[in-house]
Amino acid sequence: MLTILIIGASFVGVACLVGGVATLVLRGSGDVELENRLDILTGAATPSAKAKNEPSLLAQPLNDVPNVLEEFVKQFFNLRAFLQQADTQLSPTRFVAISIGMGVGATLLLPLLRVPVALAPLGLSLGVIPFLVLFFKRKQRLAAFAKQLPEALELISRALRAGHSLASGFKLVADEMGAPISIEFERCYEAQNLGVPLEEAIEEMTNRVPNLDLRFFATAVILQRQTGGDLAEILDKIGYLVRERFKIWGQIQALTGEGRLSGVVLLALPPGLFIVMYYLNPGYSMTLFTDPMGHQMLAGAIIMQIVGAIVIKKIVNIKV
Repeated sequence: MLTILIIGASFVGVACLVGGVATLVLRGSGDVELENRLDILTGAATPSAKAKNEPSLLAQPLNDVPNVLEEFVKQFFNLRAFLQQADTQLSPTRFVAISIGMGVGATLLLPLLRVPVALAPLGLSLGVIPFLVLFFKRKQRLAAFAKQLPEALELISRALRAGHSLASGFKLVADEMGAPISIEFERCYEAQNLGVPLEEAIEEMTNRVPNLDLRFFATAVILQRQTGGDLAEILDKIGYLVRERFKIWGQIQALTGEGRLSGVVLLALPPGLFIVMYYLNPGYSMTLFTDPMGHQMLAGAIIMQIVGAIVIKKIVNIKV
């Protein structure tokens, strides 16, 4: 038990050290000045307004210029868009530095704690933890945005019927609703305030938030501004369809709940059983890492686990 506590404390210490070093080394010197300039343009120049408002997306081309590392990563994965969708203030460079630091630090730390050498490379897997944390945060944020979207569309529709402009409707959503939808509509409103055409600002919002219903909204707005029509009625219909789809999705989630729970139990059982066996009889469990046949059995088990997870997900994941 004491060994586990020492390992946990050492891991937390290494993670804090890496995060602190990355923050000190990679922090820009002109951040405050550039933020003040943009606050003056957007009308948030007072300290109180700045404290309440989220950092504007328009500030990023000024204080977070893409570097060589980001350009290389962008060939495989758009890390900047991923971080924006997760609503984190980390820059791509800082995020990569923290991930590499955690992986390398854990790998160097495990042998010092008398952990079996065969498990030392597993320390590199700790470098994936920041990505997983932001992945689930992004998933929750996009789900919250989708739930708020019907109410936002109805709010804009009522604003249009009351005689307000579409941009005023966006501002109303930003002021009256909560995050994350208020943040995205506030960014869109700020962009058109600074001279970006409203159609382009909406298109940028759909790129930041990969939501199909938001894409329908953007298409309806662009077509209405080009050809005319009753935009308020179109927004009411889109909001109604989104609500009905959420009702059907809720029914499906209730019907597939047993299958999802069974999948979690089946996938967690082999690793949990291995941990118990390692605690009771370490020599018996280490045969999987020391014997060639054990290597083959371990590889086969991992492959079968992955295949099983994919099959279970395909069964219970019904798109609406």
